[in-house]
Formats: sequence, structure tokens, C-alpha cells
Amino acid sequence: MTRTSLQFDGTPVPFIPGQTVGAALADAGIVSWRTTRRDRAPRGLFCGIGVCFDCLVTVDGARSQRACLVEACEGQDVRSADPDEPLPLTLPTPASSHPEDSHG
Repeated sequence: MTRTSLQFDGTPVPFIPGQTVGAALADAGIVSWRTTRRDRAPRGLFCGIGVCFDCLVTVDGARSQRACLVEACEGQDVRSADPDEPLPLTLPTPASSHPEDSHG
């Protein structure tokens, strides 16, 4: 099986094409990538279907992306969520990592 990698907080994380960012992080043994604002409790993949919002990350500069919904892509820059950064009033849909998917 072919493996490629994304960058998570500056560290290469291998993934299998078709995996989500959340699945790639979990597969690499990374179980927490954000903390709660008040208690700084660790959060990561929970529901795995985009409902709970526990797996928020920044993907290629796009804040508040659900790691369980964003497909992992070669060279992607994924960052832990900053607990003190205010969330947008409405959370965005997952960012497309494929240029051919963008409309503009």
C-alpha cells in the first residue's frame, strides 16, 4: 500500500491515500490535537463523522476544519487548534485539498 505524508505541527505524518486527516493522525498514534478553552482538556477524534467538532484543526491556513471530514493530501500543513482563538460564528465546511475541486 502506498503511503505519503502530511505535516502536523511541523512533523511528517504518513497516511494511506483516501484517509482523512483525523484517521491519519490516529493511525500515527496522535490522539489529541486541540484542548478545550476552559480546562485545557485534550480533544481529538471522537465521533468520526463530523457531528461533535472535537477534532478541529487548521488545514493549510483554514481554521476550524473537522479532521474527520478533510481528506489527507500530500504536503498538507495541518496545525493543532489554538484554544484561545475565537471560533467563527458558523463553522466552515471542510476545505477541499484538491485544486480541481475549487470553483472560482
